[in-house]
Amino acid sequence: MTAAAKPDPHEALWLDAEEKEAWTGLASLVLLLPGRLDSPLQHEAGLSLFEYLTLSHISEAPERRLRMSELAFLANGSLSRLSNVVKRFEQRGWAERSPDPEDGRYTIASLTDAGYDVVVAAAPTHVRSVRRFVLDPLDDEDREALARIAAKLRVRPADLAES
Repeated sequence: MTAAAKPDPHEALWLDAEEKEAWTGLASLVLLLPGRLDSPLQHEAGLSLFEYLTLSHISEAPERRLRMSELAFLANGSLSRLSNVVKRFEQRGWAERSPDPEDGRYTIASLTDAGYDVVVAAAPTHVRSVRRFVLDPLDDEDREALARIAAKLRVRPADLAES
């Protein structure tokens, strides 16, 4: 291939109609769903969606303990944002942080009994919203497709660097 025949990496490869429909549908959902899932949690439990997801992921981990880096990935937030949230949880007596005994370079977030009680109390509100705004409008085939698509799109940043 000659230098003249190389594609310009800055030239846009425009979306066709089908691609545009898929993309704009996803973009609409990405912007719409967080508010729909956050609002009932804020109103009924005093938690943001990010706070709830953080507590929930720790509560589901073995011994209610999880590395902060893994928690940041699961809750879809930066380590600095997560650190601020967990600090607030510590101040409320909901969580504790400690060095990872297997590798001191990592920090472990642990859920206290009080934190577990908070997430258990908030869970029904979250589940009602997830059912109402995400799952109930879908049939079994749609839910399977959604799970399959989400798995393909949810890639760790480190995985992107490898490709």
